[in-house]
Amino acid sequence: MDYKALSADELDAMVRSIRFTYESEWLYSYIIKIHPDKEALRKRWMNDPYPMAQRLGWSLTSGRIAREPEGIDMDALLNRIETEMPTADPLIQWTMNSALAQIGINHPQYRARALAIGEKLGIYRDYPVSKGCTSPFAPIWINEMVKRQG
Repeated sequence: MDYKALSADELDAMVRSIRFTYESEWLYSYIIKIHPDKEALRKRWMNDPYPMAQRLGWSLTSGRIAREPEGIDMDALLNRIETEMPTADPLIQWTMNSALAQIGINHPQYRARALAIGEKLGIYRDYPVSKGCTSPFAPIWINEMVKRQG
């Protein structure tokens, strides 16, 4: 698939046809995150009522937090995560949690707040993980990744 040949509207239509998370992850990894219009799509999807679109909006936001944070309002994101994550669709919760972890891992000035929100929400606290894997519970994930950074 030639990602450069796809318009933002064509990608949006593809996202709305997705029924399985595996499809969304493939499309995100190989097309969306490298698409020239990814920032416009991120902004569009962050408030989209369709769960799969919002999931991908949060995935793009998580990537921006980690790699290109300039212009991202971390305080506003943390407020939104704290307010919306407890009742969000599980499809969206997963990528919101990733954004929360990326804030805590990559932005020391927001780490304490990200940890506090993760503890308060408790989402994925008891999520089973395989030996050697890092828990998706944000406080464990953040602390483990920061420890690895040295």
